[in-house]
Amino acid sequence: MFTGIIQAVGRIQRLEPRGGDVRLVVDTTTLDMADVALGDSIAVAGVCLTAVAFDATSFAADVSNETLAMTSLGKHKAGDAVNLEKALRLADRLGGHLVSGHVDGVGKVVAVVPDGRSLRWTFEVPRDLARYIAHKGSVCIDGTSLTVNEVDGTRFGVNLIPHTVEHTTFAARRPGDAVNIEVDVVARYVERLLASGGAPRLDETFLKQHGFA
Repeated sequence: MFTGIIQAVGRIQRLEPRGGDVRLVVDTTTLDMADVALGDSIAVAGVCLTAVAFDATSFAADVSNETLAMTSLGKHKAGDAVNLEKALRLADRLGGHLVSGHVDGVGKVVAVVPDGRSLRWTFEVPRDLARYIAHKGSVCIDGTSLTVNEVDGTRFGVNLIPHTVEHTTFAARRPGDAVNIEVDVVARYVERLLASGGAPRLDETFLKQHGFA
């Protein structure tokens, strides 16, 4: 699990084709690798990857065909900047929201306009993901935990403060760019519960049993 609070902006060193999939090598720049062990998870542009080799300034991870197809990693090239976050430890502060690193799909930047000292960004997502995005809910974009300001069909808006833009890959994003989208995992579990018929009825008896009435 991750928090969606970006710890460093790294750069892709190279992508090595390996039997149909890819080994990704990332220059970690300022990310502290001192506590990283072989097999640890690191989120790269919001994608949870396993470190199969590493040193003080870089790590390598194998990227499957499924991941290449479902995320923007298949479109990246050497030199591209990527958001990095090491996996959450139980004692860490949860500054963003619970993020799994399992990207649900690829969206795109629609517009970026000034809003005071912040920037108001509009994104568009596939229709099957739009239903999970709610006003004032959480969404993870390229690994960054953000709060949704408004929703209009398959489009939604967020505000980014200067610090977020400066310390993530949003500084280089432009309208039309692809971004990895992970919806709030709570929304998926609620949908599953309702679809299975397992959600309790909020009738008077239920409310009394649970101290709400």
